[in-house]
Amino acid sequence: MDTIETDRPDPSPSPRGAATTTRGTPGVDVPDARGRTGLDQAGRDLHGNDDVVVRDVELLAAGWHVLRRTTFDYRDSRGRWSVQQRETYDRGNGATILLFDPVRRTVLLTRQFRFPVYVNGHPDGRLVETAAGLLDEDDPVTAVRREVAEELGVVVGDVEHVFDLWMSPGSVTERVHFYAAPYGPGDRTGAGGGLEDEGEDIDVLELDFDDALRQVGDGRIADAKTVVLLQWAALSGPFRAGPRA
Repeated sequence: MDTIETDRPDPSPSPRGAATTTRGTPGVDVPDARGRTGLDQAGRDLHGNDDVVVRDVELLAAGWHVLRRTTFDYRDSRGRWSVQQRETYDRGNGATILLFDPVRRTVLLTRQFRFPVYVNGHPDGRLVETAAGLLDEDDPVTAVRREVAEELGVVVGDVEHVFDLWMSPGSVTERVHFYAAPYGPGDRTGAGGGLEDEGEDIDVLELDFDDALRQVGDGRIADAKTVVLLQWAALSGPFRAGPRA
């Protein structure tokens, strides 16, 4: 975090588009490899918080996803203004879903190799997760149905919206939409496994729900979205003791 205290900041932000970018910067004023421009504009029009005045947005990287550095004035709870900078990683928003069989008390999960967790201490990088994916151009329900079909080989019926959460709000902009839906043995109409042309190599795991909770306790299930949905299922979802609220 970079913070510089100031006494009397000019309340007017920099003019829209008046950044320290060079003419011809991919992703800014000429298309990047994905055909995008204006990637340095995110956040310049924010006006919901009078204690934050955005000054500048710099595009640091635009490979598949987007890394930005934003400079802004911030007024703290004691009325003091400072100039701060934050780097934000924008990978779009996502959706995830817990499939559960209320009769057999099972859940349907995935297991796949995740290099970021492998390089940060996971024994083999093969993480057990709920089916999930980025929204891309779809709405959350359409996206989560797509991911279930691709990863688990299941076409689900009605889905229940559970909640929307920011999973890493200190640096990642992604908001994840959480869902749950019942399934039965006859609903698995495809092999699942993900899309080979996208490099996906996904195992489909059907676990007893109580065993899944034990795996949360001993660390075998360590993916945040999966832990959250399993605990929701136990506390207020389909496997809650007694009638549901």
